[in-house]
Amino acid sequence: MPTMTKKHRIRLVDPQGGRSPTAGSTGRQDKGRWSNRRKTEVVLRLLCGETLDALSRELGVSSARLAEWRDGAIAAIRADLQSREPDHRDGFIHDLKTKVGDRAMQIKLLERKIEILEDGLRPPPRRPSP
Repeated sequence: MPTMTKKHRIRLVDPQGGRSPTAGSTGRQDKGRWSNRRKTEVVLRLLCGETLDALSRELGVSSARLAEWRDGAIAAIRADLQSREPDHRDGFIHDLKTKVGDRAMQIKLLERKIEILEDGLRPPPRRPSP
């Protein structure tokens, strides 16, 4: 029987949808690739109350990786809930902010010009007499 080189390893298909580790590996599933669907199922199990350690032992995936998946899912949920659909007011608000920024810049430039002009009107400082 010919030996399998790294290039010719066979990937086994898991009936739950993801791929299992390559043939001849240690058997730990966190070395293989997990589909998004399987990761979602694992995260949902965690959110429903299953313990991280028990799920880690059952699936052969490190607790750190499971916690990373869970935290990423929670962050994505929060970001989605905070976002809102753009509406007709957004363009108007953007235009107003632009105008306010322009006016603030004009005010700063005018204040600087006033300082320069006022400096020209002041008498030069006196030199102390010897």
